[in-house]
Amino acid sequence: MKNTLFIGATELAEILGISRAQSYKIIQKLNEQLEKDGYMTLAGKVSRVYFLERFYGISA
Repeated sequence: MKNTLFIGATELAEILGISRAQSYKIIQKLNEQLEKDGYMTLAGKVSRVYFLERFYGISA
């Protein structure tokens, strides 16, 4: 079963057309923002909803 709640570096790289190294940096930055707001995070993954909100302005 594919986890749709979180997005990983490989999928993020494909969506944005960037390298995996760049996508890891983006995930790290997004997770830092989430942690600052008191949320728990997973290394190497970010909430799909949060990613969509921050990059495309799409809210759930």
